[in-house]
Amino acid sequence: MYFQSESIHGGLKALAYCYFHGDTEPPHSHTTAQLLHTLHGLLRIETEKGSWIVPPGRGLWIPAGMTHSLRANGTVQVKTLFIDPFARADLPNECQVLEVTPLLRELILAAINIPQDYPKGGKEERIVELILDELKEISALDFYVPVPHEDSGLKAICEKISSRLEHPWSLTDAARMLGISERSVSRKYHLYLGLSFGEWLRRQRLSRSLELLSSGLNVMDTSLAVGYDSPGAFSTMFKSRVGLSPTDYVLLSKD
Repeated sequence: MYFQSESIHGGLKALAYCYFHGDTEPPHSHTTAQLLHTLHGLLRIETEKGSWIVPPGRGLWIPAGMTHSLRANGTVQVKTLFIDPFARADLPNECQVLEVTPLLRELILAAINIPQDYPKGGKEERIVELILDELKEISALDFYVPVPHEDSGLKAICEKISSRLEHPWSLTDAARMLGISERSVSRKYHLYLGLSFGEWLRRQRLSRSLELLSSGLNVMDTSLAVGYDSPGAFSTMFKSRVGLSPTDYVLLSKD
């Protein structure tokens, strides 16, 4: 783990490394911001606010000072950027999964060979500046599942639902377990999670399905395990969220 106490020079530092299936990193933080870009395999990042899944080809932005842990699912090839949080005033200040453009992907690869003491005014400086420009343009994706720490009852319900995603959960179920009206449950989800019950459940199911597929489970069994009656309905949801069919995602994960 890099830049836990030391500072960065030259604006940013790019590195390449590989996690193997089951590798973990305990809770830690960096003095720099970090962009984790996965080429193959899948990473789950946990913070006190919730969990993020980073599928192949995407990136996770982690602000400086944010405590996070990590778990690898499959063999995960990673390209990462450690970035001076003061390099630009408009860098994101929240953890988020990002779409990595083809240009940014190639710039990250080029930056791996740039030393921290690179000469000013040359090609290296232009690459660094272009990376910082690109980071302003990329879009955030919905691969985040929040946790309602402020409400213990709602947190317990979320944990119960997450442990049995194969069940056809509804807002009525949540209301019954909490002993309140469906309208009150809906308000709680919006207040503490910023999402509707249905959207939170879809994200939780997507998150789990990404892990199951990366672990080698087939599409049929994965769809049933996360609460879909048919592979067709599951595949439609999956492609609308990930941009790939489950089969293509599996091929990319193992490429």
